[in-house]
Amino acid sequence: VQLQASGGGLVQAGGALRLSCAASGLPFTPYVMGWYRQAPGKDREFVARILWRGGSTSYADSVKGRFTVSRDNSKNTVYLQMNSLNAEDTAVYYCAAGRAALRYDLGYYDYWGQGTQVTVSS
Repeated sequence: VQLQASGGGLVQAGGALRLSCAASGLPFTPYVMGWYRQAPGKDREFVARILWRGGSTSYADSVKGRFTVSRDNSKNTVYLQMNSLNAEDTAVYYCAAGRAALRYDLGYYDYWGQGTQVTVSS
């Protein structure tokens, strides 16, 4: 099982990045794909999630209106378009895949990716 997150990097405040997370080897069709982030010295926090079927999305208040989560079912890939980035968005971003049976709303997922670093310079 692999969740390969990519697209992170260094960007100036106000800029944009698009993260990708390609899922392979999952023993099930995911019910939900989520994005989380963890800044230095802070707990991991929810960013966004999308239901694999139907495409319903949810966002943390801190990113609402700036970030957009989407998926391409044919490529087993979920994306996170991040616009109007600021220094507070600096973190390692993780993607995760989960089944409906888990409380994904509480951060419970079956598989987690290795993370990709996003650094926003002010």
